[in-house]
Amino acid sequence: MKTWKLVSGIISTVLSVFVVFQSMMAGLANALEESGQSSGSAGLVVSICMLCGGIVSIVSRKNNSKGTNIALIILFGLATFTGFVLAGNYSDLYGLLGV
Repeated sequence: MKTWKLVSGIISTVLSVFVVFQSMMAGLANALEESGQSSGSAGLVVSICMLCGGIVSIVSRKNNSKGTNIALIILFGLATFTGFVLAGNYSDLYGLLGV
């Protein structure tokens, strides 16, 4: 379990950087098109949740308490829910979440 928490934390942290840049470009496109979409902002929330979840996963890899596991479930669940609900016209957010 220790190894998996470390690996998943690193992967989540690295992927959150890509999501940030993609979301910034999506937000810029939304602003330039004046489409009223909030996909860029949703992507930023997803990336923040992914980054926080990755950090918690890395820090708590030696701690096997239920509290840290529940915190990880909440963080990644919030990221997933936000991505599903607020993806808007950018369907690539669905691909990032594995759908």
